[in-house]
Amino acid sequence: MASKQTFSRRLLAWFDQHGRKDLPWQRDTSPYRVWVSEIMLQQTQVRTVIPYYERFMARFSDVQALAAAPPDEVLHLWTGLGYYARARNLHRAAQQLCEQYGGEFPASVEALESLPGIGRSTAGAITSIAFRQRAAILDGNVKRVLARHQGVAGWPGETAVHRELWQLAEQYTPRQRVAEYTQAIMDLGATLCTRSRPRCEECPLQADCSARAQGRQTDFPGKKPRKALPVRDTVFLILRDAAGDVLLEKRPPSGIWGGLWCFPELADTAAAGDWCLDRFGRQPTAIATGTAFRHTFSHYHLDIQPLQAQLDATPTGVMAASDQLWYKVARPQQIGLAAPVARLLANL
Repeated sequence: MASKQTFSRRLLAWFDQHGRKDLPWQRDTSPYRVWVSEIMLQQTQVRTVIPYYERFMARFSDVQALAAAPPDEVLHLWTGLGYYARARNLHRAAQQLCEQYGGEFPASVEALESLPGIGRSTAGAITSIAFRQRAAILDGNVKRVLARHQGVAGWPGETAVHRELWQLAEQYTPRQRVAEYTQAIMDLGATLCTRSRPRCEECPLQADCSARAQGRQTDFPGKKPRKALPVRDTVFLILRDAAGDVLLEKRPPSGIWGGLWCFPELADTAAAGDWCLDRFGRQPTAIATGTAFRHTFSHYHLDIQPLQAQLDATPTGVMAASDQLWYKVARPQQIGLAAPVARLLANL
């Protein structure tokens, strides 16, 4: 096993020469900016995050602005980034920071972990990068680097493997230049020690990397046990009024697409007429099926059948419901939309 000093020294020397230092969240490493970037980067690649991050920061320049924003506006700026619970937790945590800490971030991992959506690794990143205090991180990139270097077999989701990787992360995190080390080990995993086709010949840790010595780089870390994803079906009712506006409904705050605006969902296409009659006292004047498509979540596939329907007028009763609105396609409202809903609206 490489010594702690040797491991971090080689990694920092590589970072000084090759590391990324001009990403938007690296130009100003305030706790707020680091926090937002770390949440956005969870399960999302850097190139995808950058435009979202820049738009988010342009609108919510500090934690007070985020805390004061309507949830719909926060979700609107998150639309397309996925894993929307991150946005809901970000908003809740901003409000908690303002209420309990006067808008200031606590500097300890333990206090940061008490905030919604902040786990041990995210708290470690904020503490090390923004406050420059020693704290380990263990995001997906770091897990891959450590599992390969030390030959840690097994899926990191297993308790014993997860515990071992945390022990290594704690062991190798230096006391000096901890902010740069944190950036360096994340960078190494993102740019060289990638999932497929790792560029081992350029890696500063190649000399004592266990996976490379065995020629088994892609075997580490172990894969999550595969199981067939179940398939569910739904019908999206794209109901338009005489003005061309589209009916949307707000989903419950928790669960899939929690707090986002979606089309009404039906069990089958035959239910559209009765659904409109039940709610508006009138049948649609025209119904047409669109092209079905699949949207995949982490734990199931959702096969979506779009169904377009037309009303001859705009019902007035729906306007009073806070969880329903007529969406103006020509002048879109700034609300949070589920990704397949945004896709279908863009095609109208």
